Amino acid sequence: MLSNPDNLPALGHVVVIDDDASVRRSVRTLLERVGYTVSVHDGAQAFLEHTPPSAPAVLLLDMRMPGMTDVGLQAHLKNSGLQAPVIFMSGDSRPDEIITAMKQEAFDFLLKPFTAQAMLAVVARAMHTAQQALQQENQKQAIAKQLQQLTPRELEICKWMVRGYSNKQIAAFDGAAPATIKLHRAHVMEKMGVRTLPELIDTVGAQFPAG
Repeated sequence: MLSNPDNLPALGHVVVIDDDASVRRSVRTLLERVGYTVSVHDGAQAFLEHTPPSAPAVLLLDMRMPGMTDVGLQAHLKNSGLQAPVIFMSGDSRPDEIITAMKQEAFDFLLKPFTAQAMLAVVARAMHTAQQALQQENQKQAIAKQLQQLTPRELEICKWMVRGYSNKQIAAFDGAAPATIKLHRAHVMEKMGVRTLPELIDTVGAQFPAG
């Protein structure tokens, strides 16, 4: 069960996976005290048996545990598409484990024993990254929803617009009169909720790379 004993606004969710019950208990208490919601698991398999956490979330994993290693869990999560920064807690990690974790884009490492201040600082940075990723994903979904409102013809013209082509040039490609293209451009701008071409390019330019 998630808890927030001081009734603070949730800063995000932290998943703690460690086979040491005392570590799970102390880390959870500290994180909840500053406003995070927290779930704890004694191993990778226990975590996988539960519903993935809602974003924004950060995973705080012990490097060495029985069963599936946390490097193995990290790889599994990456392949499954769960976008959550991974922080490893490590007391005696081998160099090859650290290299593998870094290649799999681990966010950071906490070397045991670590201070509460050090842990909170790393978790805060990781949560900021998770929040930014969530914001970007939400924006991406909102843009995709707006693009779905365009007719196939408007979508094609939108592509030409963000590539910098004028009404006359688009008309030459499309075979329609420039006045017709101008009307379609106006519909594109209205449906995408922008007033200027630079705004449109900033909004959807990444969706239509040049070429």
